Amino acid sequence: MNIDINGIDTNYIDKGEGDVVLLLQGWGTSVDLYSAVIDKMAEKYRVLAPDMPGFGATPEPPEPWHVDDYADFVLAFCEKLGVRKCIIFAHSFGGRVTLKLMARDGLPIEVTKIILTGAAGIRHEPSEKAKKKAAAYQRGKKFLSSAPMKALFPNALENLRNKHGSADYRAASPMMRQVLVNTVNEDLSALLPECRPETLLIWGRNDDAAPLCDGERMEREMPDAGLVTIDNAGHFAFIEQQYMFLRVISSFLGIPTD
Repeated sequence: MNIDINGIDTNYIDKGEGDVVLLLQGWGTSVDLYSAVIDKMAEKYRVLAPDMPGFGATPEPPEPWHVDDYADFVLAFCEKLGVRKCIIFAHSFGGRVTLKLMARDGLPIEVTKIILTGAAGIRHEPSEKAKKKAAAYQRGKKFLSSAPMKALFPNALENLRNKHGSADYRAASPMMRQVLVNTVNEDLSALLPECRPETLLIWGRNDDAAPLCDGERMEREMPDAGLVTIDNAGHFAFIEQQYMFLRVISSFLGIPTD
């Protein structure tokens, strides 16, 4: 399904009936990736899952957005569909958006429960090795950005960026690379105490994108949060250990299981 949100032709899934669950996806994913989770939650709830701008089948934002811009987009999506009360399910980048929403004064929607899995938002101090690598990148960038070097080696700067950038950065378009830089440079850890609804944290023990220590910190600093750790799973625990993951969210949401 598609709907116009502030001039952006937004792809979204609308499945099930009942109270609304708003699904906020991870960086670079399509909402189709969450089909098993959506199907399970739709047994009891109406699940609304938009592809946020730049992800899935929704076009990129008109400029390099920050996380606050994505929070504004989510609120506009809810207003367009008449959502005033919901549960939030968020993965990875969707966790950043959720933290921003929960810190808003006068939030126009009531969030009754939250499920966060592999949620991003806590920035870690880089290691000495990472600092040296970043410094080397900056030196190389400065050198290759000069006019003579650009003329002699037109692809060298882009090759350097690809060598030093993360997998998400390498896979992103120029616009979304700027969005990614805006996103990862913002530390949202100070917002954890503002996330007040009852919150279920589900973490893959082997998550190397949002490490388990992030989930443990969220459990400590959020007012009403509990952490479930899933063994033999990483950042995509809802795929890697689907059966266990669905059992956990079904228990939290009161969905009958076989």
